[in-house]
Amino acid sequence: MSRSLLITLAFLAALPAVAEVRVSAASSLRESLSAVAAAFEGETGTDVVLSFAGSSQLARQIAAGAPVDVFFSANAAWMDDLEARGAVVAGSRVDLLSNSLVLIAPVAAEGDDPFALLGDGRVAMGLVEAVPAGIYGKAAFEKLGWWERIAPRVVQGDNVRAALRLVARGEAALGVVYATDAVVEPKVRVVRVLPDPEPPILYPVVQVRSGEEAAAFMAFLQSEAALEIFRAAGFREPE
Repeated sequence: MSRSLLITLAFLAALPAVAEVRVSAASSLRESLSAVAAAFEGETGTDVVLSFAGSSQLARQIAAGAPVDVFFSANAAWMDDLEARGAVVAGSRVDLLSNSLVLIAPVAAEGDDPFALLGDGRVAMGLVEAVPAGIYGKAAFEKLGWWERIAPRVVQGDNVRAALRLVARGEAALGVVYATDAVVEPKVRVVRVLPDPEPPILYPVVQVRSGEEAAAFMAFLQSEAALEIFRAAGFREPE
């Protein structure tokens, strides 16, 4: 090995490791949380590694020991489960955001009658027994008295963005997504706002592992700078 290469390797080894925080988050947070992470990186120099998927999938990964520092869920029940397992840092949970659920159709579809729009087509939703938007959507349809009529037409996806894509591509006549999802997809339009479920839609965030970077990111998520980004994306703060 050459002397110059040895010197280079020694120099690289002496460099401090870049600080990093690993965040697992619900799919519906993709655009807004990416913007918040970029702002945090610019302010602190800490890298934020984001992983997006359905809250149920992420919660199971964390329960199995996935290397995650912060978990941002779209459903309180999955967070409750992790807390009960002792899989998160006790006392670090914050119910940060809320959202609305909407019924969407392809932008070219005409009319506002949901059942006329549905015709012989399908209704795209997240998994109704696991994905938060699917759970909330089923509850909303039950509240409206529509579920028995709609259930045979439902096609279920692993997360809310899967439902959004099916409607955007015209593969489903209707879909159930968050209001914040509908905003980012120009190929869909909102047919109506669905009733708020009980309990209400909450986005809790928790520190999964102890560490200065994770604690700093948790604090930044609650800052006015971060909340402004979330509000601009259509999220609300819990009442």
